[in-house]
Amino acid sequence: MAHNLEHTIALLTRTPRTLDALLRDLPDEWTRRNEGGETWTAYDVVGHLLHTERVDWIARTKRILEGGETRTFDPLDREGHAREADAPTLAALLDEFARMRAANLDTLRGLNLQPADLERRGRHPVFGVVTLSALLATWATHDLTHLHQLSRIMAHQYRDAVGPWIVYLGVLSCDGHSLP
Repeated sequence: MAHNLEHTIALLTRTPRTLDALLRDLPDEWTRRNEGGETWTAYDVVGHLLHTERVDWIARTKRILEGGETRTFDPLDREGHAREADAPTLAALLDEFARMRAANLDTLRGLNLQPADLERRGRHPVFGVVTLSALLATWATHDLTHLHQLSRIMAHQYRDAVGPWIVYLGVLSCDGHSLP
């Protein structure tokens, strides 16, 4: 499917409500536990989404529109959320994420992007030249990746409790969707 800006905005608009419905007011056993080792908790995932909302998507969009390929995007600190620690509760993270996402979508809509704008190019520090269309499609897919990750993290908490049904629960054997 080709990238469609209206579809992207429709999906991005729903992510805060989806996170809120899934996570708000759950006990810490669901939101502060991970899959083992250095993996993230649900709290970490929401923190990461908020961090990228602050420093990535709109900043890179503006960089493409203002300077094209002349200035490389700032590298994304994937662990930046761990250093911010400005929201002590998951509820506070969810609220701030919803606020930031709404503001960023207002900014995106205000850019009044035309089809030619979506083909404008910027420079990624790893991938090289990328289009604005690819960046915006990635923003939506990034949300979906982390929603998938959340279901995996949470399902992991019942890994032992499901007993023999584990063979039918693919979310408990899914390990190939984490970023390097």
